[in-house]
Amino acid sequence: MNGLVTAVGRSATHSFSKPVLDSIRLLAGLGVEGDAHMGETVKHRSRVAVDPTQPNLRQVHLIQAELHDELAAAGFTVVPGDLGENVTTRGIDLLALPTGTKLRLGAEAVVEITGLRNPCAQIDGFRQGLLKLVLGRDDAGNLVRKAGVMGIVLADGVVQPGDPIGIELPPEPHRPLERV
Repeated sequence: MNGLVTAVGRSATHSFSKPVLDSIRLLAGLGVEGDAHMGETVKHRSRVAVDPTQPNLRQVHLIQAELHDELAAAGFTVVPGDLGENVTTRGIDLLALPTGTKLRLGAEAVVEITGLRNPCAQIDGFRQGLLKLVLGRDDAGNLVRKAGVMGIVLADGVVQPGDPIGIELPPEPHRPLERV
């Protein structure tokens, strides 16, 4: 499994979408330099309201470009950054990776996957009807979250479109991703 970074973005405000940039800098233990969600402790407003001292397991948001393709096939135009991701990838099934997987983005940056993004009603505010496509149920009735994965930064580095993505799986037994 090899992948590629196709887009990167950040926003200094708590806006839903993130502007796409030529590059972003990841900072170990903090996240994306200049992003509203950067920090050692949680920055998502709903989580800050519950406990502002909890660790930030959502420093970096990654979405696979294949989701954009799937949404386009359903009639929705969604481009990198629209769903608030910092890194858009291609060629890796991010949702199938186990918790603790390390992704090397480019030459230096390393992100450890902490879990699944839990899609919320803001997605329908962006495009009505989109939530049901990124938060559905499988044949057994279990929730399926497709709005990307979250991670923490283990090693600093600049990330830009075209960078290769290396994958290091954690030791077995693997734990499936859960929402964070």
